[in-house]
Amino acid sequence: MDESAPLRVGSALPDPPFELDGTAQAGGAIGFDPAVMQEVCRRLGREYVLVRYEADDFDGIFAGLDQGSYDVVASGATITAHRRTLARFCRPHVRSGQSLVVDRRRHPDVRTVDDLAGGILGVQRGNTSEPVAEELARAGRVAAVRHYAYHDILIALDDVAAGRVDGFMKLEPVMRWLTRDRPGLAVVQTGITQEEIGVAVRRDDAELADRLDGVLDELRGDGTLARLGREWLGTDAPGTTTAVLS
Repeated sequence: MDESAPLRVGSALPDPPFELDGTAQAGGAIGFDPAVMQEVCRRLGREYVLVRYEADDFDGIFAGLDQGSYDVVASGATITAHRRTLARFCRPHVRSGQSLVVDRRRHPDVRTVDDLAGGILGVQRGNTSEPVAEELARAGRVAAVRHYAYHDILIALDDVAAGRVDGFMKLEPVMRWLTRDRPGLAVVQTGITQEEIGVAVRRDDAELADRLDGVLDELRGDGTLARLGREWLGTDAPGTTTAVLS
């Protein structure tokens, strides 16, 4: 491993508050993941370089590691058994869960997924909400699942507002962020799942994973991760299910 080379960080934008388009001075992105990885790079003495992942299916981001398109994935990625077959994950540093968004004006009585019987639930392709929603459909708790390309999340929320789908499921911080300026939409349920989030490297790159774990431990110990969690993920907001892991 060349410790003087730039650290190329793969991220799927936009996925606020984990990552948002930013200025050139901010490395091309802002948000929780860029803030964390820029601080990691500073402590490693390496340049932070953003590499944008733009395909329709989020899970494809891990193929970029094998292909050498980037060195690290830092993109609000939940650690799953399947993804562990695709990449080597560092120790998780955030815990969160899926949430449900509906249009309160159209569905004033919906409080949980149990109230969506007969309805259509939207998810992004390759997102960890996808298997949760598909299991709800198999169990007859929703009528159908509509799959959206990863970058079409705003279209999905437009469809919720227009009544073309009855609800949308995704991690709580993202849904709270994206519904802030959509007064008709509301996050009505959180904590549907409990998921741990971390950064990933190539499966055979144990050396880089160890280096990243060491720096992330420093950020835990000096309060930097907790501060960035409050700033970007709202970990101090009343009722949130999102937390930075110590």
